[in-house]
Amino acid sequence: MSILINKDTRVLVQGITGRAGSFHAAQMREYGTQVIGGVTPGRGGTRWEELPVFDTVAEAVRETGATATCIFVPARFGGEAILEAAKAHLSLIVVITEGIPALDMVKVKSWMKGQSPQGVAPVLIGPNGPGLITPGQAKIGIMPGYIHRPGSIGVVSRSGTLTYEAVWQLTQLGLGQSTCVGIGGDTVPGTSFVEILELFERDRETAGIVLIGEIGGTAEEEAAVFIRKHVTKPVVAFVAGATAPREKRMGHAGAVIAQGQGTHASKIQALKGAEVAVAENPASIGQTMLKVMNEQGVRRKLR
Repeated sequence: MSILINKDTRVLVQGITGRAGSFHAAQMREYGTQVIGGVTPGRGGTRWEELPVFDTVAEAVRETGATATCIFVPARFGGEAILEAAKAHLSLIVVITEGIPALDMVKVKSWMKGQSPQGVAPVLIGPNGPGLITPGQAKIGIMPGYIHRPGSIGVVSRSGTLTYEAVWQLTQLGLGQSTCVGIGGDTVPGTSFVEILELFERDRETAGIVLIGEIGGTAEEEAAVFIRKHVTKPVVAFVAGATAPREKRMGHAGAVIAQGQGTHASKIQALKGAEVAVAENPASIGQTMLKVMNEQGVRRKLR
């Protein structure tokens, strides 16, 4: 099994005629993802390669039966693009765009929260993330497919490059992955660690979980509380930013320590308090997971 995407997911690409959108749409198709069309306002009725291009997401969904979208649009249009996809009733929205204004994302999250009682709010992954992949089935985003292998380790991360590093280590050690999710590093993420952890906990084919965090915010502390109360599977974590100075933004918009909140030490303390095995450095993530799996006798699966 997997979470969120599989070989049957039908994907639109918003911004498919742009440089980034067209490049990664081709990469997704090469991996085996069902990319079935694209959206570029003003380019409706044309084709990208052999796929149809539409002016609006609503039209694209109506004509293609798409269930998910991957967004590659300029940051100033990002919030509008997300809302357009949500209002077209897509179940999964993956946003690669970096730097969408925080106020725009707050409006997006507020609208989606208002839709939740009706059960129509989609899952929003990103912005400013690599997307997600179920190895051997489909990927939506920009992650390199060749480093992944099907298996039973779920990966969730705020950092794209650290995700790739952890996945490569897992693959080299014979630990395939069920699904890998990059939730993104912006200040207002669409989906939290907790929401992805809950999906991995329910997935019968996920036997262990790798969580990669970083300084800033309280997402890792919240994840630790959820793990302690609800997660029965072994979890390995790494938190980047041990030597980062206070009050300084480090790479990701959300990676800033302010007023004593979001420190590396507080996150490590919380995770260890939830009996999470914490890797001391990024090079040891895979070995830490292998050690935990072996110690607990957890079934490994590499198809």
